[in-house]
Amino acid sequence: MSPPVFLTETASLEGDHVVLGGAEGRHAATVKRLRPGERVDLTDGAGLLAECVVVTADRAALTLDVLARHRRPVPEPRLVVVQALPKGDRGELAVETMTEVGVDEIVPWAAARCVTQWRPERREKALGRWRATAREAAKQARRDRLPEVADLAATAAVARRLERADAALVLHEEAGEPLSAVRPPSTGEIVVVVGPEGGITGDELAAFTAAGARAVRLGPTVLRTSTAGVAAASVLLAATGRW
Repeated sequence: MSPPVFLTETASLEGDHVVLGGAEGRHAATVKRLRPGERVDLTDGAGLLAECVVVTADRAALTLDVLARHRRPVPEPRLVVVQALPKGDRGELAVETMTEVGVDEIVPWAAARCVTQWRPERREKALGRWRATAREAAKQARRDRLPEVADLAATAAVARRLERADAALVLHEEAGEPLSAVRPPSTGEIVVVVGPEGGITGDELAAFTAAGARAVRLGPTVLRTSTAGVAAASVLLAATGRW
């Protein structure tokens, strides 16, 4: 079985011994019940991973010896999914699954037809849930780089992001070109837009195509917005050779 992964600061991974405290240390000691001699991997979430062994454990922290360090290169190309806000807890489901497959950045998008809208007074709390979900899913998936969860974006901001992308794609059920036919670049940034349950409006699609995006379809069926992102990411990760 693979050793569990915990997050810590970069500086703490530079020495031969690490004290894992705080919330991560308490979780490791009291929930995971890790004991001396057990293997643990620590990461800073930015590509540095340390293979460690537990030396001592108490109720609030672990002390570990570092056995080896690995610094992973930044994945190429970078994959960004612009996710329209799903209803209920399906937003966290979308974040969780996209994190698991390897998406590098998730941009929550307030599309016109979103059933859910993050009101100003609740925006930070909702965004915090997405970021916490990404953090925990990254640990579960043994990722050494945490995905970025960007601030909530309006349609104009999404269009600007598409304009800067090396490859810009919009999932649309009426598109003539399948996503599987796209030949993505080997470097740079790919941005793919996932619309809401009610679909992307004509104005939104026009803004995105004017910014240089290509409309593509996933397949013959219509997926929920919370699952379309992970399906598209899987196709693109395979096409780029990252899978």
